[in-house]
Amino acid sequence: DANRQISEYKFKLSKAEQDITTLEQNVGRLEGQVARYKNAAENAEKVEDELKAERRKLQRELRTALDKIEEMEMTNSHLMKRLEKMKANRTAILSQQ
Repeated sequence: DANRQISEYKFKLSKAEQDITTLEQNVGRLEGQVARYKNAAENAEKVEDELKAERRKLQRELRTALDKIEEMEMTNSHLMKRLEKMKANRTAILSQQ
């Protein structure tokens, strides 16, 4: 009976050692996953920061371009009015002659 119990305990010990080995392998695998996910998260944050900076830069460029367009439209309007006045003056001068 004692030999049977010893054999049973040896089997349980062997099974427990296998379980421990399996659990240690799982821990190693999970730690690797955590490290990869952590690196991925850090890289994603870096890319996000770069994209935010690029977005701010593009928004500044857009505002500058829109301001320039507005300025050019005002200049164009002013020049068109001057041209109309010059045409009107020329017509008036030609009609007087």
